[in-house]
Amino acid sequence: MPAINSPSLVYDIALSLVPGVGCHLSKQLVSYCGSAENVFTTKKGKLLQIPGVGEGVANAILGNTVLPEAHNQFTLCENNNVKILPYTHPDYPRRLKNVYDSPSLLYYKGNGDLNNDKVLGIVGTRNATAYGKAFVEKFVAELAQRHPNILLVSGLAYGIDIYAHKASMVNQLPTVGVMANGIDKIYPAVHRDIAYKMCDMGGMLTEYAFGAKADAHNFPARNRVVAGMCDAIVVVEAAAKGGALITAEIANNYNTEVFAVPGNVGSKFSEGCNILIREHKAHIYTDLVALEKVMNWDEPVGTKPKQVVKTLDLSIFSGEQLTIMQGLHELGETQMDELSWKINIPINRLASQLLSLEFEGHVKALPGKRFKTLH
Repeated sequence: MPAINSPSLVYDIALSLVPGVGCHLSKQLVSYCGSAENVFTTKKGKLLQIPGVGEGVANAILGNTVLPEAHNQFTLCENNNVKILPYTHPDYPRRLKNVYDSPSLLYYKGNGDLNNDKVLGIVGTRNATAYGKAFVEKFVAELAQRHPNILLVSGLAYGIDIYAHKASMVNQLPTVGVMANGIDKIYPAVHRDIAYKMCDMGGMLTEYAFGAKADAHNFPARNRVVAGMCDAIVVVEAAAKGGALITAEIANNYNTEVFAVPGNVGSKFSEGCNILIREHKAHIYTDLVALEKVMNWDEPVGTKPKQVVKTLDLSIFSGEQLTIMQGLHELGETQMDELSWKINIPINRLASQLLSLEFEGHVKALPGKRFKTLH
């Protein structure tokens, strides 16, 4: 079997296994040292100069005690066709990369594009009702007709999650299940067959190494991955407390759009959705067209009229607007923070100018605070 991972990724795995090194510090170490491999060869004195690194962490890194297990994990990945995706990897979900507490490393088994043009999360209660199941089936079928290349993401759990994955496969849409455990341990076990079928049309994704169990504290962490890698989250049914509301709360913190499907006032499993709508933490889901408008998605396949392509005339711009249009022209579709850094215009002024350019029909806003020129 040909290798699917670079041998240097052993060091990225090793860094994720060092005690006391979390997601943020891991990225900081790579940023200061240049690569995960360099972290393990940097002298102790220089390591201690890196913010957040103390004696314990420096000794744990230089003791190389994690490297044997990292080699073992690397071999398991190779033998099981699992891709290793450090946050510097081009296949790492770019939307997730932009959030402050994103995992420094992911394990991925499958063939779906984690950087699909459109990525939508569907979450909800594990105790789904007939109403919730029927909604998911109808919603996904309509998505498949209007956006046949969309990637659907959920958590592989009982209820709404698994209905979303099943509906995706029925409608030939790629779907990814984000897991709260190692990729070798399907949880719940009853979803094993579905999970492996998903790898032919999407896949399984986790930040946890082989052998990791689905401990309780892993589930909120899993939910942040779902919220961070999607353009929007649709909450179908949720109780007043539970994982779906945690995912919605995280999505709000990430500026990911949230939609909630309203339900009967007296229904226990619609209470959470109704609360999200009441507290203005979610758009009320009424129909797919309304969602498309909020998301500023292009017209569905087959409905967009042919347009005459215009060339970009920079002579009509001046000052900061000229700098912005030149930057977008050179970079192509790009995230606002990256554009701000590239052209050296503060975020607050850049946001104001981009809004003006959007109103004037020169740029288009895309999900995930991304922008592109319309010329």
